[in-house]
Amino acid sequence: MRELERRFAQESVVIGVHSGKFRAERVTGNIAQAAQRLGVHHAVVNDRQYRIWRAYGVNAWPTMVLIDPEGGFVGALPGEFLADDLAPALQEIIADSAARGRLNRAPLALTLPPEPPGVLRFPGKVLAVSRSRLFVADSGHDRILELEVDWGGTVAASPGAAPQARVVRQIGSGQRGAADGRLAEAQFDHPQGMALGRSADGGELLYVADSENHTIRAVDLPSRQVTTLVGTGVQARRSNQAGVGTSVALSSPWDVALLDGALIIAMAGTHQLWRLDLATLEATPWVGTGREDISDGPASRCTLAQPMGLSLARAAGAAEGGRVAGDGGRLYFADSESSAIRFVDLAGRTGPEVTTVVGRGLFEFGDQDGKGGHVRLQHPYAVAAHQGTLYVADTYNNKITRLSPDGRSETFAGTGEEGLRDGEPAEACFDEPQGLAVAGGVLFVADTNNHALRAVDLTAAGKLRVHTVAIAE
Repeated sequence: MRELERRFAQESVVIGVHSGKFRAERVTGNIAQAAQRLGVHHAVVNDRQYRIWRAYGVNAWPTMVLIDPEGGFVGALPGEFLADDLAPALQEIIADSAARGRLNRAPLALTLPPEPPGVLRFPGKVLAVSRSRLFVADSGHDRILELEVDWGGTVAASPGAAPQARVVRQIGSGQRGAADGRLAEAQFDHPQGMALGRSADGGELLYVADSENHTIRAVDLPSRQVTTLVGTGVQARRSNQAGVGTSVALSSPWDVALLDGALIIAMAGTHQLWRLDLATLEATPWVGTGREDISDGPASRCTLAQPMGLSLARAAGAAEGGRVAGDGGRLYFADSESSAIRFVDLAGRTGPEVTTVVGRGLFEFGDQDGKGGHVRLQHPYAVAAHQGTLYVADTYNNKITRLSPDGRSETFAGTGEEGLRDGEPAEACFDEPQGLAVAGGVLFVADTNNHALRAVDLTAAGKLRVHTVAIAE
């Protein structure tokens, strides 16, 4: 759509019609925030009652409808598409309408919302190395920030005091693009999940899921260089086309996790988990057929629905970066479109196998604690495994949920109301949190629509508290 808007800026008007599936997606304020987060610069209609959907006979997300300058219905195109698929039809309509004097090239006046203040803009994922060192995907600013967090004893001494953080490194210029190079020159497009590994010479290597560029990037921290590892930069049209390096097309990679010399990729766009061999840069489908659904079983036969968050649960005593085995051999993932938390059993007898912890179907969602089949989440974006407990960013419910591996769920933090309020977990408020990470006993939360980083010290004596981390440039 962005490419079509650019090509035909004077001849076309784009109107987004949002017929939301989830309850949270039918709230006008949430739609406005999502439009700002995604860089949407055209008008959007909240079709919460599906009236426009029904009027045009739509039955799939997304669907493109073409209307000529006189208001006549030209046709509809369901499913994903590329700009070149639609450009010829637009050119024909434009030429015909211009010849008949029916084309109005005057721009449609729109007022965009003001930019949010502060260091972060719609942060996505967060990677915690320790309680004092973390990386934040500052997705709305198209960059990664490395932060140093100073707890300074303030939490114990003064429960109301927030931890302080300062930016020690910025990765990316902050200008949207797809350029490799030095940290200050490199460009990203809505970066999301990250994983920290080691290069051949032992230096730290940060892997980044560059979601809107449909690539995996590598940041060599000692040499301060950003390189594209895999992805053509154009979204894949098919779900099972393996390849090597920058010759293989990816589709909306959203999170990454290191496992046995490979990088596991949550490929949200194709409803799969992929495996990238870091030695050969061969990228292949690993879990999921590519069909959007929720069914368990062997990796080659199960189905997923927009996986967007990954977390490894390691066996007790396993070394960082070591093989995951035994009871801890699970890769948990947030299967967002099915509102489910699922895991890949890495010790399956015949290979990786998928099991659902909570979640029932593509249209089974809500806000319900309990156990197993009674639990309802609403479009979770992230999961973090920590000491036998799963913390879930229950994004559209504006909560952090605590989940046991046997499927027992309870609200850990958040009232469910949109807002930014610190304090005891039951009193705190979030606004569509999308990133989670635990390190050094601290749970960090990327509170996306609040443009904030939140933290809970799980080791604190007495009552736990949710803090907003004060970040200085």
